[in-house]
Amino acid sequence: MPLKIMLKKKQLSAGRVPLLLFLCRMISALEVPLDPKLLDDLVQPPTITQQSPKDYIIDPRENIVIQCEAKGKPPPSFSWTRNGTHFDIDKDPLVTMKHGSGTLIINIMAEGKAETYEGVYQCTARNERGAAISNNIVVRPSRSPLWTKERLEPIILRNGQSLVLPCRPPIGLPPAIIFWMDNSFQRLPQSERVSQGLNGDLYFSNVLPEDTREDYICYARFNHTQTIQQKQPISLKVISAKSSKERPPTFLTPEGSESLKEELRGNTLSLECIAEGLPTPVIYWIKEDGTLPINRTFYRNFKKTLQITHVSEADSGNYQCIAKNTLGAIHHTISVTVKAAPYWIVAPKNLVLSPGENGTLICRANGNPKPRIGWLTNGVPIEIAPDDPSRKIDGDTIIFSNVQERSSAVYQCNASNEYGYLLANAFVNVLAEPPRILTSANTLYQVIANRAALLDCAFFGSPLPTIEWFKGTKGSALHEDIYVLHDNGTLEIPVAQKDSTGTYTCVARNKLGMAKNEVHLEIKDPTRIIKQPEYAVVQRGSKVSFECKVKHDQTLIPTIMWLKDNGELPNDERFSIDKDHLVVTDVSDDDGGTYTCAANTTLDSVSASAVLRVVAPTPTPAPIYDVPNPPFDLELTNQLDKSVQLTWTPGDDNNSPITKFIIEYEDAMHEAGLWHHQAEVSGTQTTAQLKLSPYVNYSFRVMAENRIGRSVPSEASEQYLTKAAEPDLNPTAVEGLGTEPDNLVITWKPLNGFESNGPGLQYKVSWRQKDGDDEWTSVVVANVSKYIVSGTPTFVPYLIKVQALNDVGFAPEPAAVMGHSGEDLPMAAPGNVRVGVVNSTLAEVHWDPVPLKSIRGHLQGYRIYYWKTQSSSKRHRRHIEKKILTFQGSKTHGMLPGLQPYSHYALNVRVVNGKGEGPASADRGFHTPEGVPSAPSSLKIVNPTLDSLTLEWDPPSHPNGILTEYVLKYQPINSSHELGPLVDLKIPANKTRWTLKNLNFSTRYKFYFYAQTSVGSGSQITEEAITTVDEAMASRQVDIATQGWFIGLMCAVALLILILLIVCFIRRNKGGKYPVKEKEDAHADPEIQPMKEDDGTFGEYSDAEDHKPLKKGSRTPSDRTVKKEDSDDSLVDYGEGVNGQFNEDGSFIGQYSGKKEKEPAEGNESSEAPSPVNAMNSFV
Repeated sequence: MPLKIMLKKKQLSAGRVPLLLFLCRMISALEVPLDPKLLDDLVQPPTITQQSPKDYIIDPRENIVIQCEAKGKPPPSFSWTRNGTHFDIDKDPLVTMKHGSGTLIINIMAEGKAETYEGVYQCTARNERGAAISNNIVVRPSRSPLWTKERLEPIILRNGQSLVLPCRPPIGLPPAIIFWMDNSFQRLPQSERVSQGLNGDLYFSNVLPEDTREDYICYARFNHTQTIQQKQPISLKVISAKSSKERPPTFLTPEGSESLKEELRGNTLSLECIAEGLPTPVIYWIKEDGTLPINRTFYRNFKKTLQITHVSEADSGNYQCIAKNTLGAIHHTISVTVKAAPYWIVAPKNLVLSPGENGTLICRANGNPKPRIGWLTNGVPIEIAPDDPSRKIDGDTIIFSNVQERSSAVYQCNASNEYGYLLANAFVNVLAEPPRILTSANTLYQVIANRAALLDCAFFGSPLPTIEWFKGTKGSALHEDIYVLHDNGTLEIPVAQKDSTGTYTCVARNKLGMAKNEVHLEIKDPTRIIKQPEYAVVQRGSKVSFECKVKHDQTLIPTIMWLKDNGELPNDERFSIDKDHLVVTDVSDDDGGTYTCAANTTLDSVSASAVLRVVAPTPTPAPIYDVPNPPFDLELTNQLDKSVQLTWTPGDDNNSPITKFIIEYEDAMHEAGLWHHQAEVSGTQTTAQLKLSPYVNYSFRVMAENRIGRSVPSEASEQYLTKAAEPDLNPTAVEGLGTEPDNLVITWKPLNGFESNGPGLQYKVSWRQKDGDDEWTSVVVANVSKYIVSGTPTFVPYLIKVQALNDVGFAPEPAAVMGHSGEDLPMAAPGNVRVGVVNSTLAEVHWDPVPLKSIRGHLQGYRIYYWKTQSSSKRHRRHIEKKILTFQGSKTHGMLPGLQPYSHYALNVRVVNGKGEGPASADRGFHTPEGVPSAPSSLKIVNPTLDSLTLEWDPPSHPNGILTEYVLKYQPINSSHELGPLVDLKIPANKTRWTLKNLNFSTRYKFYFYAQTSVGSGSQITEEAITTVDEAMASRQVDIATQGWFIGLMCAVALLILILLIVCFIRRNKGGKYPVKEKEDAHADPEIQPMKEDDGTFGEYSDAEDHKPLKKGSRTPSDRTVKKEDSDDSLVDYGEGVNGQFNEDGSFIGQYSGKKEKEPAEGNESSEAPSPVNAMNSFV
């Protein structure tokens, strides 16, 4: 697939362009690029770009300039209204319109008065596509009237009395700034006792003799006209009294115990309380049923004025000021109401549509009271404007459908209430434009290898074109796994390689046509310094050479420059550059320093430096090398809020040049005694500019390092406490997870003390539902790490923000993260449960998923409960406890292993979330087919006779079906352990005892016994037994032992043995050795078996292969009974006990595997029954 680009989306087909445009334009407008080549022939409705303020106060001494600038294609024409009627500027010789714009210039400096042109002005910019209008501009000249003449009588008071000096400035436009001074234009001192009120009056809580003066003068400064008006001086004389009677506080302003205050949203709320009394009262402020907002509350005029900046509706309420001295306290309550002029929630934005497309204009505002929304089109109320069938008005939204070129217009949205209005212009421009590519053709891009390459493809079209990129003349498509496509059409190659070189083609398409453009990319080798200059120590008067060898791309020409201490080389003939070398002859002390080789090309630059150290030529004793001595004399200078300069004096380098200095800091306020790395500088520097964090009590120390090692730290510098500031960081690890169905627990990792940047660290926790239109709900909490929101709906996604703040201000606006309110148990069960039996021990279950809304939580998986209702065999009907299997995630099928063959089962399925299980589905039953049986439970041989043996057995513990018969195989074993012929015998299934007749007497037999169902043979059990001895044969053996010849033979043998023993005894006493014994000692025969300690007989011959029945006979236990271990399927062998785990397709991990014992005639066979555990361990 070729790579496609569309605005706000990627990889969208052309067929989805109209939908994409509709969605995108509901979010942001499509701007027409301001490309001269494009604007020459592209029509566009007018847009107001500049206008005078709504309340325009002018200087009556200068010409009046009322601004109105607009853009559009064709260029718009301009007209004005004044006080609601057309303003014909051609009839007034003093009024001209600036060429190419709508700005009015009224020349009142030549003649005329500013008052003549007072009024409400509005500008209209119009072209063939519509008309845009400006705000109503209220033009008023500034006024700075004089004080009225008045005669002011001197004021005489006794010491301790209160006083108010009235100012009553003249009403000007804009209002004057008031201040009190004396005749020498020196400001009068103010304090808690004497202060100026918001109305300009001067208040004395109590007067003192030093207040006596004749020049209390109130001044009014009118900034707009740069004039100051002066009131007549007021004379005050304070008579000293022997004693002044103290009195409790009373308020000078405001009067009474209650008052009202109204302020507009966004303004600064100023509340004032000034009291008199003796001693001078102190003012305190509180907010009833609330706290004063942090970072927006300020106290002015010695706490007599409370100011809250940027007020909102939340600041409404009752504020109480308290005046207190030693004799009592009084309070005054100010009821504050915050109203709001209209403000934007969503302002309308320009729409560029193609014929037949849809779009919307949204105008959404808020205020107190709620503003009224009114629509105009081309400056005319929409109710009386020409009808447009493509337009439908729905309150604050205009919906356009199937627009045509005649639908182009400029719409105005007016939101107003009693405190103000908002006016916004937004045009609808219907264009049908084929794609155009604005990037110059055949642009050549050159990039250094392994850096990012950005290939531009600026484009325009209506409908919005799709963008595709191709490489090479054959048009090989580009894929997103290697390239990055940007919304503006730019193709980014994150890591350009040599094979990225080539020609790239950008293709723009919409339904009206196609445009393409080729650009070229060349990848260059980076410039590298392959031989760097090296540190040098030379004697004064000698010669030194620095080498700098550069490797670069052959098509780029590098410029090599040598620098000394980051400046130009000295203009001295002793310095010479020869190819790759800088040579300095007759070195002097001034030549010491840092030499830098810098190589620059048009695409990159590299540099490398080396230090030259000049030493005296006189011979010195062999130096002693050691780590440097620590720096000393640390000094802090240039102390700013967020930086400081640290200066030090290096210690002795101990004959090894210092390579660098390491600077560490200690925060005595938050982590006293802990030193942290601050910075490193080269060994040639003795100063460092250090970046600091707010509200940290810094101390610094410095360590020097050379090739030998690092010095001990210097003494600590003086402490420097930085000013507090708002936090730079917000808490991390913000999460929202409910613990109950009706709550949302918001947690975060708090800032540490170093990151707080100031005192009073708190957090503003904000939340709102992700999919709703609700505004953010916020609460400020102390320095904690958790906040619980109660009363939330169950499992709803929320957007969460946690913002840090302190006494100074707020941290930057944090990014929102998503969380969920608490989960509840699922409401529905899985439906359409189906069971498919795979084989006698395995079944496959399918179900339909539960709808996400009914899960009411994070889907953990599905859980199957299954149990055996009864066996199909009447012999085994017993209840088995329910088993459980859990399937993770959204799987809708799974496998049930380890089932009992030939059994009836039932199951149900439940969905599981983080809270628990949902209701069970309806029970679903199924039946497993027959399987092979297990081995018979036991096999015993009883009642042996001369020629018969009786076998008794117990049926298999797990018949796994209906037994059809038993199979008995047996064969004789002779005295040399050889096996005889195998006999095969079928026994009815209802038998548990069988007698074998016509057997050989005194003969060992080996038996192999197993059961069968219609499916096949089960596991076998083995046993051995011997028939009894013939009594006649036994009596004949006794008779031989009593014969005379046999007795005589035995006596002769005994006599011979006695003689041999005597001879051996005599030879041993003589010191000789029996030669046979020597050989036995030297060559012990491994075949000679030891004698058994208990009966003196030779040990029985054993063979490692005794357990293989077809070679050597094996022996059974003395009770001749072999118990077969049950091999029931166990889920524990497969995973997590009752909660076994499964593969992606639901199949069980591992499989049942057991070696069925081979038939005796087929080869070596073990007499042991196979073990399920061994079978699992051997599975590959």
